Amino acid sequence: MRDLFSVRGKTALVTGGSRGIGEMIAAGFLSSGVKVYISSRKSEACDATAARLSRDFSGECVSLPASISELDGIESLVESLSAREEKLDILINNAGAGWGAPLDAFPEVGWDKVMDTNVKGMFFLIQKSLPLLKASATAEDPARVINIGSIDGLVTPIFDNFSYGPSKAAAHHLTRVLAAHLVKDHINVNAIAPGPFPTWMLSTAVGMGGQTDGDWSQVAQRNPSQRVGTMEDIAGLAIFLSSRAGAYTVGETIACDGGAVASAHI
Repeated sequence: MRDLFSVRGKTALVTGGSRGIGEMIAAGFLSSGVKVYISSRKSEACDATAARLSRDFSGECVSLPASISELDGIESLVESLSAREEKLDILINNAGAGWGAPLDAFPEVGWDKVMDTNVKGMFFLIQKSLPLLKASATAEDPARVINIGSIDGLVTPIFDNFSYGPSKAAAHHLTRVLAAHLVKDHINVNAIAPGPFPTWMLSTAVGMGGQTDGDWSQVAQRNPSQRVGTMEDIAGLAIFLSSRAGAYTVGETIACDGGAVASAHI
């Protein structure tokens, strides 16, 4: 029982790991003894974050830049990882995109970009990673896939981001579908639906210009818990799902939102 939440010695891949929720999860894993690979579309940002996280958390964080919105980028990422590792214990599908525009002016490119990244990319990265995940998986200690959805896929979003909420709802259902298929291979698939966290994406949506270290009090006041999420909140849930404590949890979408979904009403 003393090691119930231990993930020490495992290897993880975190997409969208150069900032935001992906960076938070990567940091939590590193501080818990996990070897972490992070991926993001911008190579300089990915390299810089990997170096900083390795230094700040005294762990091994490796940068593998790639775009997971296209199959070529997904295959390149898995090839790069396979050249370094024989197995993968934890896959965090966090890379995501959003697009804001009024309903009557919402463009096709805003639909396609979001769906390609948030749904198609998630599916094909899991598919291409199956050999690595299966090499890790055992009945006693399944491999883990954690898809990062959103509470916007559980309740109606307040912003005009018409492809984002449906894409996250699709990610939640994809989680359940793949969980049913992969549990027999000892690969557990679950999802986390975050609420408000101090991320670049939310910062741009609420008019903070992408700044994450500003005053989040107005956002916090609208949350039932009167705060935004922290690294400990999101990393703690990811560690639970990746540890022995979460080994019997399969196909679930867990809100990490300070009570926002539970308190939502018409």
